[in-house]
Amino acid sequence: MLTPAIPANEAERLATLHSLNILDTPPEERFDLITVYAASLFNVPITVISLVDAHRNWHKSMHGISMSEAPRGLGFSGHAILQKSIFEISDTREDVRFADNPLVLGPPNVRFYAGYPLTMKNGHCVGTLCLIDTMPKRLSEWEREHLATLAAMVEAELQGEDGGLLPGELVGLS
Repeated sequence: MLTPAIPANEAERLATLHSLNILDTPPEERFDLITVYAASLFNVPITVISLVDAHRNWHKSMHGISMSEAPRGLGFSGHAILQKSIFEISDTREDVRFADNPLVLGPPNVRFYAGYPLTMKNGHCVGTLCLIDTMPKRLSEWEREHLATLAAMVEAELQGEDGGLLPGELVGLS
């Protein structure tokens, strides 16, 4: 098992993550709706919004698993935050970085992983929106586009963006 590298901008990345004031907060419907929808849309048993702290991957929202965090060196998100786009492992058992990972060899028996980096406006990646399956698979181009869209929704929620609408205002109505 290969542990992920630490980003060169780790101090600034962690400062960005901590400025969100979201670590160790209770589940929230606005995030849970996204993970439940992603599980259905991509036909995967597990979806997670994972935030990568100094020593752990903490799960703000999870569908299909009950573990609320994993050691940073064990999880997949530490690798994914080093990317600018989707980090996809079609079959973890055939990837030297993950073949002997306890999360692959035992519960939750990860065989497929796709994580989209959650990048804040200042350019720092704080975590991932993850798709996990117990069988190998590969995302289609359509699925890759939709994962990017859902990740953008998570990013907006993390940053408190409302799309520019005033409360109660609907597009096209005056």
